[in-house]
This record gives sequence, C-alpha cells and structure tokens, in this order.
Amino acid sequence: MNGWEHEWSPIIWRELLDRGGKGLLLGGLNEFLEYAQHYYGITSMMLTEEMLDIAEENLQAHVESEKEQEEIRSLINPLQIWITSASAPTCYQLIPLLASGDVFGMTTEISIHLLDAVQFKECLSGIVMEAEDMAFPLLRSISAHTEVDKAFLQADVIIVLDDILLKRGTLTLENCIRTVSEICQVYAPLIEKNAKSGVRIISTGKTFVNLKAMMIITYGPSIKPENVIAVATSWESAAKAMLARKLNMNTAGVKDVIVWGNVTGCTYIDLSHAKLYRCDSAIWGPANFSRPLLNLIYDSKWINSEFISAQSSLRSRVCHCAGMLPAHAVATALRYWFHGSPPGEIVSMGVLSEGQFCIPEGIIFSMPVRFQNGSWEVVTELEINEKTQEVLECLSYDLIQEKRVALKEIEEMHPYKADKIAA
Repeated sequence: MNGWEHEWSPIIWRELLDRGGKGLLLGGLNEFLEYAQHYYGITSMMLTEEMLDIAEENLQAHVESEKEQEEIRSLINPLQIWITSASAPTCYQLIPLLASGDVFGMTTEISIHLLDAVQFKECLSGIVMEAEDMAFPLLRSISAHTEVDKAFLQADVIIVLDDILLKRGTLTLENCIRTVSEICQVYAPLIEKNAKSGVRIISTGKTFVNLKAMMIITYGPSIKPENVIAVATSWESAAKAMLARKLNMNTAGVKDVIVWGNVTGCTYIDLSHAKLYRCDSAIWGPANFSRPLLNLIYDSKWINSEFISAQSSLRSRVCHCAGMLPAHAVATALRYWFHGSPPGEIVSMGVLSEGQFCIPEGIIFSMPVRFQNGSWEVVTELEINEKTQEVLECLSYDLIQEKRVALKEIEEMHPYKADKIAA
C-alpha cells in the first residue's frame, strides 16, 4: 500500500504482539527513528525535545478546543423537563423516549428533573443512575428532587403523573377529587412562580387526567390555558388496535378515531370519521388512499354491542398497563406539540373548551385537534350527528360535576353512568 518492501520488520512484530506474541519495547523517539531508518530507510531530523514541544502544543490546543466546545454547549440552554410522581412506572418508560431525540429533535439537549415524595428518594436515585449509565448524547443532566417548594425551576415542560387511586372502603370518589384539587392547588402557584412563562403542561396518568389539567388552570390564572393539555392518545391507540384486530390489519393504518369526554372517566369513542389506509379489501389504491372504516366493518352488531361493551375492558387494560402505553402516549403528544401532527390527521386531546361542539366552556374535554407550529387547534369543521351531541352533553355534565366538587361548590356528584352513554 505504501510502496514499502520488507521481509522482516517491526510491523510483523506488532501483528504478532496483537495476537499474544513477544513484543519489542522501544525507548524514546530516537530509538524509534533508528529502527525506522534501519528497516524502511526513512528518518527525521527532528529532535526528541522538539517532538515533545509539538506534542505539548497539540495537547494544549486540544484542551482549549474542548473547553471552547463546552462553553458553546453551556450557552445552548437545554430544555428543562419536570416530571411529577416520578417513581411511577410510566416515568421509567418515558425517560428513554425523551432522551433519544425522537420527541424534541436530534439537536435539542434536555435536562430531566424527577419530583416525588421523600419516601421515594432511593427509587429516584436508582432511576437517575440508570439513565446516566445509558449515556444518552442529548441528556445534559438528570436529577432527583423531593422538596416541593423548589419544584419546576425554569421548566419548559411539566408532565403531571400524580394519581389518586379509588379503593373500595377507603376514599370516596368525592374525597379523591378533593385530594386531586389540593395537589393542583400546590402545583399551580409553584408553576407560576418558578416555571418559564411559556411552560407546556401535560396531564396524564390513570385517574382524573382532565381534572388535573382543569385545576392547574383554575389555580394558576397566569398559566396560559392553551399550554395545558390532557393526554387521550392511550385510549385512541388502544381503540385503534381493537379495530385493527377485527379487520386483521396493521394498527398504524387506522386513522381519525376520536375519543370524546373525560379521558380517565366516561369517554365516547367516535368512529364516524375514522379512515383505513392500506387495508386489504376489494378496492386498492396508493399509500394515501383511504376508505371510511364503517364501510368496511359490515358487522354493525359488533360495533353496537361487542365494541361498545369492550370499552370497559379497554379502560381496565389502559389503567393497569405497565407504563409502556401511557409513556408512548406522552411522547407522541409532545412530539406533535413541538413538531406538528401528521398533515390532515385528527388527534384526540383533552383541551379547555371554548364552546366548540356546544360543549360548555371552562372544562377540559377530550376532542379532535391538530398540532401545527407549536400549538394546537380544535378541528371544528367536523360534523357530528344528533346521537353524538347527546352523548357530549352527558360527558360534559360529568366533568362539570367533578369541577364543582373539586371547588367545594357541592358535596356529592351524581354523574351519568357509562351504560346510559352507550345506550
């Protein structure tokens, strides 16, 4: 390769050394040059002292370059992400998704702050160490916090995972609602005080997702309502999977399934606008060709009986999952919020109602939205039938009742039952 001719040389020795053979220890530069001249006929007039000076200069230049790069990195403030109830399994599943670059982009560094009660300090420390061991290039830092007073400092994103589980014989539904309200009454002023003015807040979890978002807005008047959402994509994804299994197709091909209402309470899964892509049927088309879902499910009894009754088991499965599905839902919602949802596609998300679809104002209600340019907008051009409108009224009543109990305007709530909505 280099035009060198040799029958016996140090290169051969190096090869033998790499394979466990006996090596030859050369001294300083002068001895190395002596061997190089003997075997290859090349030499250098540079003295050892001169070579050491050059090596020192190169080392100094390298150190200065690294220091400069570090200063540049310090000027680029990482995205500050706070996660409450961080000992929850969802948080454990969520951290790799956030740190991989798929959510915020491959050039955006992040710092993650895990917040939980002091009894979970050891658990948080374990999560921090494991995340650090994974050496994510975009994870600038990860830290554990147990002091609520110092929560949400300079936060860009806050993910609220707090759950109040309703157990028989212990807490009533109303007591759970008031407990959620008290938690938000602590969080909201701290968010106003410590977080950045444009902080984006995501409410998720197994219980009272809409209520948490609603109470944070209520108790934090300076928090922008458009910056608070309740994640409904877990239910949307689970419903799409159920439909895909029925049609024997890929779940990714089921689009525009709408989840209305209270994300972790009474919901209505609307299929009237759902579309199927790449579905194996008599009519085929290009990748962007779609067909209405209801036109391809000929078994209307299945939709009106099995699909509706299966929603209760769907609710149980989503609430008792190990954390992978809700973590994916949060990551998807954040990716859409920062980079936009797929063009033309409808996403279900709990947002503050402004009277769209005759839904009462002032409640967080899951409805169809689109994300674009860092914000969301409700897809108000959709037509809904009379039956859907009646269902929305029932779901709105439930959420208004929750809000009134949380604000201690009423002692008990009398929600519509799920079977009435399904009827």
